[in-house]
Amino acid sequence: ATYVNNLNVTEEKYQEALAKGDVTAQVSLQPALKFNGGGHINHTIFWTNLSPNGGGEPQGELMEAIKRDFGSFQKMKEKMSTATVAVQGSGWGWLGYEKDSGRLRIAACANQDPLQGTTGLIPLLGIDVWEHAYYLQYKNVRPDYVKAIWNIINWENVNERLQMARK
Repeated sequence: ATYVNNLNVTEEKYQEALAKGDVTAQVSLQPALKFNGGGHINHTIFWTNLSPNGGGEPQGELMEAIKRDFGSFQKMKEKMSTATVAVQGSGWGWLGYEKDSGRLRIAACANQDPLQGTTGLIPLLGIDVWEHAYYLQYKNVRPDYVKAIWNIINWENVNERLQMARK
């Protein structure tokens, strides 16, 4: 709710700045728009990507695409885990869809930067590596958190996101 509330307040200020033609205010508000908008988008995707009944391996078209683009599910997991753990400070690890090539790609974004706005990839699966996501359970051992999160990934949701991205 904090991201949405802050986004709404910032949007209101931005609209006022537009109406006044205040370019300085417009520019100064852009980081808050990106941070709060990205935080809302990223967390909305993240929570649907998880399920207490998740884990295992993806099925169908998603698994076929993973095998085609990474060689195997295990290789994709390793590549995404490595990229996610390597995020400096806070950020996100992503499995995204590149519309132009029709391929899956791994990417990482700092802070709350939204994947699509940062890389052009359509987000399918996101792993939050802000410390608040894992510190209570995993302390500062990010690799253990990333290893464990695969046990609750909602592959149905990720597959649905791929279907939508391909349209």
